[in-house]
Amino acid sequence: MSIRDIMTRDVQIVGPNESIRKAAQLMDQLNVGVLPVCDGEKLVGMITDRDITVRATSAGMAPDQCKVSEVMTTEPRYCYEDDPVNEVSRLMGGQQIRRVPVVDRDKRLVGIVSLGDLATDAKDERTVESALEQISTPSEPDRT
Repeated sequence: MSIRDIMTRDVQIVGPNESIRKAAQLMDQLNVGVLPVCDGEKLVGMITDRDITVRATSAGMAPDQCKVSEVMTTEPRYCYEDDPVNEVSRLMGGQQIRRVPVVDRDKRLVGIVSLGDLATDAKDERTVESALEQISTPSEPDRT
């Protein structure tokens, strides 16, 4: 089974030059905590509600003046639509990420796959259990 069989299609995106207020409003409307950041059809980053809170709000950045590009994760982990589910599950577990953008071979965004997609649609329960266990392992603080 490949990721295209379980991914979510028709993903909403935000542009890198949009304000973080717009990104937060879109997250609220869609009831999601992450948005792919695309320049045209090309994936250039990911922004999460946590990015907005930790990288912008805690630093006192104004939501209307701060651009998505200032706080997004650049060079996000991604997978190809024809990648096997178990390979993407290992990526998610190893990197402790709950959502992975899915691109075609021209690196255009075609979907997103989440831990929830794996849990509800993947046939191999052990693959899902392993990813969940690794993702849920507490990580070390990124500051000292």
